[in-house]
Amino acid sequence: MLNYIWAFLLLTGMCAAALLGNVSGDGGIVASILSKSKAAVMDIALPLAGLMIFWLGVMRVMEKAGLLELAARALSPIMRRLFPDVPHDHPAMSAMIMNLAANMLGLGNSATPLGLKAMTHLQELNPHKQTASNAMVTFLAMNTAAFTLVPMTAINYLNAAGVKGAHQIIVPTILATACTVVTAVMAAKLYGRLPVFGIQPDDSVESTMTDTAQPAPVSEKITPKRRFWLIALFVIFGSCAVLEFMPATARESVLKATGLSQVVENAKQKAAPAAKATPSLAVAEAPQIEPAWKRFMNGGSGLAIPIVLVITLGVGMAKGVKVYEEFVEGAKEGFAVATRIMPFLVAMLAALAVFNSSGMLLLLEYMLRPVLGFIGFPVELLPMALMRPLTGSGSLGVLNDILLRPESSDLLKYTAAIMYGSTETTFYVLAVYFGSVGIRRIRHALAAGLTADVVGLAMAVIIGRMLFS
Repeated sequence: MLNYIWAFLLLTGMCAAALLGNVSGDGGIVASILSKSKAAVMDIALPLAGLMIFWLGVMRVMEKAGLLELAARALSPIMRRLFPDVPHDHPAMSAMIMNLAANMLGLGNSATPLGLKAMTHLQELNPHKQTASNAMVTFLAMNTAAFTLVPMTAINYLNAAGVKGAHQIIVPTILATACTVVTAVMAAKLYGRLPVFGIQPDDSVESTMTDTAQPAPVSEKITPKRRFWLIALFVIFGSCAVLEFMPATARESVLKATGLSQVVENAKQKAAPAAKATPSLAVAEAPQIEPAWKRFMNGGSGLAIPIVLVITLGVGMAKGVKVYEEFVEGAKEGFAVATRIMPFLVAMLAALAVFNSSGMLLLLEYMLRPVLGFIGFPVELLPMALMRPLTGSGSLGVLNDILLRPESSDLLKYTAAIMYGSTETTFYVLAVYFGSVGIRRIRHALAAGLTADVVGLAMAVIIGRMLFS
């Protein structure tokens, strides 16, 4: 199916560009192809390689410490129902759990390496190496559904635009994304039964590859002495981390009471003696106290990754895992995965750039406006609805434009933010995840993902009207 979609985006885009005069020039399709091809490698694939190297190393340590097995066991009743074809003790289970948890916490690109690792394990179980398995489709459908607990990106843009009460979109986003996840799972299960999405006879070639799944990690038991130091580590980190949820004055009081503020100040002065010689004319302003909800969300988002690292390293050391050596061993495959997805990224982003810069997207918006007006969908949100499944940066630009537009009502701004947080860049996700394992026939993955997107967009409008009109 991706063959037809990719060709459709390119061919219709080039025809529209020839008709509207958008072939050459700075904003033409030629410049867009070259720019997006470069961005696919330099701005996406290479930065993603660093994330891949880091997170695959962390996952290796978590695996050896037994944490992934523990997480998989805790959620196995739910995961078994969603993925009946995946053995409950297979590494794919724990990798999928980590990815979905990272998405729920709004960790953004940090969740992608975990998802790519899960796809690698799912490919080990897949007997048809060029065709997506049912487990792969369900997993990617849940990824495109993008269940989110804290839509930090949308909240930050609402705050930057001066929209009051930005935190009010949290519950609506949770409700909308809950609906998209349910829809995605149901669509993946139902579409998979249709003959048109079935596995074709010429695909049924059993893989000759050996199963590369790692055996269950074997680690030492935690001795009483190590347990004491592990608890001490958690207590110390927790005592310090709680300051992230408190006003800035609380941290200043703690630092002054312990004398650490003076130590830090002396260290800064010794590190930069020139700054000491130059008197400051600025008057120190009293730190502003942020609302409790904002401190809680910012603190939780900021601490998510450090908490994972502290638990992973603490438990790993307590169980005698050689954390550095295991991290390096797991990180070795990170760059190879990033290299594998480069052709798929270039192909998809170039096609989307042609479709957008040619003017075809504007023509599509014009044709759909009467239909959307008839069903009650805000016409002003049509660019967001069309752009969101295609490109994350483009939809973020549309969101920013709506928020900064003077004539936009608060209802429109809230709904646009909910819509952004309730959907995902479906085409990008499919290209990257399937490309990383060499899947060419995606079966019903796109249909399930777009179905979830439509439900997410509709729920954003419905919930927005219910709460903010």
